[in-house]
Amino acid sequence: MVRGSVATSEPVRKAVRLVNFSWITVLSSLALSLIGVYCIDVGENLGGASMAPEAAKQAVFLVLGLIACVTVALPHYRFVGLFSWPLYLVCVGLLVILLVPAVPSWLVRPRNGARAWINLGVVDFQPSEVAKIAFVLLVSRYLRYRSQHRRFKGLIVPGLFAAIPVGLITVQPDLGTASLFVPALFAILIAAGARLRHLTLIVVCAALAAPAAYPFLLDHQKTRIVGLVKQFQGDTTTAFDINYQSITAQTLIGAGELTGRGDNASRALVHYNRLPEAHNDMIFAVVVNRFGMLGGLAVMGLFLLWVLGAWMVAATCRDPLGRLIAAGLPAFIGAQALINIGMNLGVLPIIGITLPFVSYGGTSLLTCWAMTGLIVNVALHKPRPPFRASFEYADDEGPDSLAAVRPYGRSAGFSGRALTR
Repeated sequence: MVRGSVATSEPVRKAVRLVNFSWITVLSSLALSLIGVYCIDVGENLGGASMAPEAAKQAVFLVLGLIACVTVALPHYRFVGLFSWPLYLVCVGLLVILLVPAVPSWLVRPRNGARAWINLGVVDFQPSEVAKIAFVLLVSRYLRYRSQHRRFKGLIVPGLFAAIPVGLITVQPDLGTASLFVPALFAILIAAGARLRHLTLIVVCAALAAPAAYPFLLDHQKTRIVGLVKQFQGDTTTAFDINYQSITAQTLIGAGELTGRGDNASRALVHYNRLPEAHNDMIFAVVVNRFGMLGGLAVMGLFLLWVLGAWMVAATCRDPLGRLIAAGLPAFIGAQALINIGMNLGVLPIIGITLPFVSYGGTSLLTCWAMTGLIVNVALHKPRPPFRASFEYADDEGPDSLAAVRPYGRSAGFSGRALTR
């Protein structure tokens, strides 16, 4: 009986890697989520005697997020990758449904002028959040055995994969979420060996063309940019107008000082200063008010650990698909956290973007935990042969040919010819 159990456990040990960097992302996710539940309660509950409804819902979604993380982590990521196209098409279809005027208001109800949520009765579902995962899976699966992206024209197809959800999300309008797809695409392309000079040229052209897009922005988007400029100019006349949300957030952050305010004092400050979206976009101001500058730095450190842990998983994965998945997902988390914190500090315009794991939102929290589950998946499962080195080119300045790739696993019947599939 003992021999049988040893025999069955041996293949498991060979198939999985229990000691890996993904546990850094798991612990960071858990810490950020718990901070989020508490600070949502601080921002929405003056008395503190019982948990605020928003905090209670967030705690329920945290449990569901942990279940989603485990569920996503169990099957091999190659199996998960098989569903990349169906998931991507479903997300695009849902994004289209959001924009159809004929859809009844009980199903798609605009919030703050944005058609971004589908009413499922007990909860509102935000397709753009799931589209992040679908996008990373699709682009990673597309690029895993290709080298065309090392030529400038080869960037067109991955760019189209990003342009479709970006365009649909921008029209909602949700410019904040739409902007996150660009850094994720760049992270995947860089991990796949795309040439930096091509990506730099795209960034320079986009930066030069950005002012031309200003006339096409909506009025409230232009107002946010104007408000940021006035802040930089030291104009205080807008403190109770277009910059009220930003100035109030900065005031609460400053009131937190080094170590933060007490529980009751922080609840009172947030409540009587009437910070808009205290449980959502402006949650970082609540965090710093409660825990001070040290608490804010700790939260930023947790995000940095999440991103570094995921990228370490990518660096140690020799399978192309796994490496690209683990490279693209942290770009979403890192960019979103950076923008949200910049909004709260008044150095970036307020574009309606949440703080991952921390801000209130069921779809957002479930998506973040599903991302964590995928990182664990890549780190946990060893690559199945046949496989090759992950985008290791012999000469980065040499000709763009598959001959530059050093293949692995020839004994398993894998050859360079298979790379063209």
